[in-house]
Amino acid sequence: MTAWIWVPITIFAALLQTLRNTAQRHLVDRVGTLGATLVRFLYGLPFAVAIALLAWSVRDVPVDAAWRLAGPKFFFWMVVGAAAQIAATALLLRAMKERNFALAVAYSKTEGIQIAVFGLVFLDDPLTWAAAAAIVAASLGVMMVSVHKNAALRQLLIGGWTTRAALYGIASGTAFALAAVGFRGAILDLAPLDFLAAATYTLVWAQLTQTVLLGGWLWLFDRAVAAAVMRAWRVSALAGFLGASASALWFTAFALEPAAHVRTLGMVELIFSYAVSARLFREKFALRELAGLVLLMAGLVGIVLAR
Repeated sequence: MTAWIWVPITIFAALLQTLRNTAQRHLVDRVGTLGATLVRFLYGLPFAVAIALLAWSVRDVPVDAAWRLAGPKFFFWMVVGAAAQIAATALLLRAMKERNFALAVAYSKTEGIQIAVFGLVFLDDPLTWAAAAAIVAASLGVMMVSVHKNAALRQLLIGGWTTRAALYGIASGTAFALAAVGFRGAILDLAPLDFLAAATYTLVWAQLTQTVLLGGWLWLFDRAVAAAVMRAWRVSALAGFLGASASALWFTAFALEPAAHVRTLGMVELIFSYAVSARLFREKFALRELAGLVLLMAGLVGIVLAR
């Protein structure tokens, strides 16, 4: 039974991430995109600490157990994950400013394929042919959905991969992939610590590092945004809570399963978003979008079964 626990954990993480993204969107007009990103880390940090203390209490783990195990390798992977996640966000925002926004977003969805490669190379995470096929299927499905319904799919995804928008999108996917692999690498370095304690300990360090890096950057180069983030604390608290909760679940899943499997199943977030659109906004979907969703769902089922 415990072998499958990562599945509901990942699905719930994707759901919370959808809710966090919704909360963050309401902050963009007030504090800007980087400010909204900082909210995720700054206001999420106290909640991350509370979640970690609760987890350690429930699992009855000594408070100094992780500190005794955490060495240079742990901090290396943790910093790689934290910095890569910030870089991925910045690259995606830059990609969105390009004329071909849809192409940039579609190519950022190569994250799942890149995680599989990086996980195999850097962490020796196993990758079966069945898992690889499921990852490719899910990634292609997401890309099909991401491209605008009026755009020529073949021209965009085959002929347009050398455009600046595509390159920004691929770079964003690479950074997101490095972030996932970095966090899993840090968690694995804490073995034989309890998986929940290792995940939450890594989460606290990651959020602290990201708060210092991004918060320091904004304080040095854009204090108006940093000040706006501090003033918006009432709205930001919800986004911080949702972000910390989602991240705690992602990290727990990383402790149990290869990052490629976790992030591929996490693409279920797109299905949640489409379900909301269909229910609340009565949106009709193009044939390509429906085909992409079917391919995505096939990939999600495949990655769960491909063990």
